[in-house]
Amino acid sequence: MGFYATLDQIHANLRKNIWLQYFSIFCRFALAAGFIPSGLVKIMDERFTDLSVNHPMGHYLEAIYYTEYYYTFIGIMQVTAAVLLLIPRTATLGALLYFPIILNITILSLAVRFVGSHLSSPLMVLACLFLILWDYHKIKHILPFNEPPEHKVLRDKNERIRAFPVKFAVGSFAALVGLIVFLLNMYNIEPYNTLKDCERQAKKSKNPKAVDDFCDCIHNQGKPLNKCLDVYEKALEENVK
Repeated sequence: MGFYATLDQIHANLRKNIWLQYFSIFCRFALAAGFIPSGLVKIMDERFTDLSVNHPMGHYLEAIYYTEYYYTFIGIMQVTAAVLLLIPRTATLGALLYFPIILNITILSLAVRFVGSHLSSPLMVLACLFLILWDYHKIKHILPFNEPPEHKVLRDKNERIRAFPVKFAVGSFAALVGLIVFLLNMYNIEPYNTLKDCERQAKKSKNPKAVDDFCDCIHNQGKPLNKCLDVYEKALEENVK
């Protein structure tokens, strides 16, 4: 059995597992629930958040709010992707539409160190990626692979595997914990959503003044994140000297 035949067989066996079927349904509904509220807010032309415009994410969202129909377009795409995910026949298309949107949100959240979604959005990316791989048999024909045209995997659609996927569960849990730990310790300082929350980091810092200067730079002066990070780093260097 060749590589592609083996890959197809593994995928077919995984799709027979009833627990993974339940998990795929959970991912579909969870991802849809994450986009419908935020998408509707944009369609109704309302602000998505009450973050201060001095906050890096607040500044971005305020600017994108004034892009008129582009802001509405984003909301329409979010709701469309969510609705497609809820319908079994269109779930694959929904996942393919959902993925670039949530990936963009993830990169944005990590870039501006936004506490509101820098943890949840990467998990949503993984869930969406799982759904895309779950429907690999539907999209493999458009992938740049040299699959033998005569090869087909035959399986009984009514066949079900009820054994709990222990290896998948343990591996996924370990990866999830590792990702969460990494994301929570990714930055030595974050702007947080309010000045008060930002200044709380000073309690755990060896240089409270550097933290206060950073928070003041973000929330009171409204300077760009990279400028405020420079202020923070310089304060740390002066403290070492």
